[in-house]
Amino acid sequence: MPSSLNGFLPAEALAHLKRVDPALAPWFGRIGPLELRPARPAFRSLCRAIIAQQVSNRAAATMIARCFALCARPGHPRPGDFLRLDDASLQSAGISRQKRGYLRSLAQAFDSGHLRNYRFVHRPEEEIIEALTRVTGIGRWSAEMFLLFSLGRPDVFSGGDLALRAGICRVDGLESITPAQAIERALVWSPWRSVASLYLWRISHWQGEL
Repeated sequence: MPSSLNGFLPAEALAHLKRVDPALAPWFGRIGPLELRPARPAFRSLCRAIIAQQVSNRAAATMIARCFALCARPGHPRPGDFLRLDDASLQSAGISRQKRGYLRSLAQAFDSGHLRNYRFVHRPEEEIIEALTRVTGIGRWSAEMFLLFSLGRPDVFSGGDLALRAGICRVDGLESITPAQAIERALVWSPWRSVASLYLWRISHWQGEL
């Protein structure tokens, strides 16, 4: 099994999921092949996650572009950028006071704190989650999304994600499911919970034929 996903999802992952979950299996054919291209580097990915909190995808894209354009190397944020930029500059990019604090907290952690020279690739998932959630503004959900979309870890599932729970409800014909129940439901997909998650997001808003 690969240590990270990069490109089209592995055939062995789909074969495993079809074998262990007959209810999920038909959806692979309906949706078709999916791929994942991990977003790196880590600091840039986490900045994007903070800026995108509680705003639409369109608004997030605009703010991210404007914010990253302020960096010494436009489009390539580094910790020193957010320790240097003043409130007025970040506010002009649409970054709220709360998110400015979050970005500076993240920058401090990478510049001289516990994330300086942190080797994410070699650390276990729960250790990474613990390290990231020590940063103000990063919760467990954001850390789990980082594991999946930035590191490409193959066995990640977030019970706190509303769309994932909606996907499970659609697959299983349920009205609702709690985060704890979703985590329990996802155990059968291990060691490919990330692959199942990528399909569940699509399933949650699927409008094609059944």
